[in-house]
Amino acid sequence: MQGPCYQAPPCSPRARWRPALPVLLALLTLPLLAGAAFAHAVAAGDKGYIQEISGINLLPFIYLGAKHMVTGYDHILFLFGVIFFLYRMKHIGIYVSLFALGHSTTMLLGVYFNVGINSYVIDAIIGLSVVYKALDNMGTFQRWLGFQPNTKVATLIFGFFHGFGLSTKIIEYDISLDGLVPNLLAFNVGIEIGQLLALAAILIVMGYWRRTDSFWRHAYTANTVMMTAGFVLIGYQLTGLFVS
Repeated sequence: MQGPCYQAPPCSPRARWRPALPVLLALLTLPLLAGAAFAHAVAAGDKGYIQEISGINLLPFIYLGAKHMVTGYDHILFLFGVIFFLYRMKHIGIYVSLFALGHSTTMLLGVYFNVGINSYVIDAIIGLSVVYKALDNMGTFQRWLGFQPNTKVATLIFGFFHGFGLSTKIIEYDISLDGLVPNLLAFNVGIEIGQLLALAAILIVMGYWRRTDSFWRHAYTANTVMMTAGFVLIGYQLTGLFVS
């Protein structure tokens, strides 16, 4: 369903391959600014706060959830890829809702039932989700496999993995059982608020970009760089796994 020319005027291979230095630099900045930090790291102050408080604290957890999503460059990259060739708000709503359903389900259940996955492994899979989405946008699977994988199912499945990334980090910080369920729900509300804020910013930028000729000149390159950023994320996590 989705591909490099999805719901848009036809684009030539030559146009897709034309260099896009500003887009390249913008996308590469996301993982590089993080340095050696990992995708679901929590600021030291937030970590201490999570470990020390108990009872129901709805507003703080809403804030923490929103902050985590807005500053989570792995989530932002994946969202960017998901909506890259989506133009109608109906389609955007469907895909974003599937992603939200996926990560909300595994985040809540993972913490409640204390089901954690090695943080390096799960974050590497999240990096893989960015690579997958970039390849999907480039029409690679149609060329390799001869058919288009179901993009809605892929978005939901990778949403599950993003949620396990969240739950794994929360479990590591040993959140208090007192008020656990309300606080988790509040954190999830914050995640969704943060996702909407990030999505709004992406759509504003994409809206301006799509009205220019440079969109179709740079679309293929942008997804190539996004794929590279995903491999960088995977490399960070696998390096941490083998040296830890």
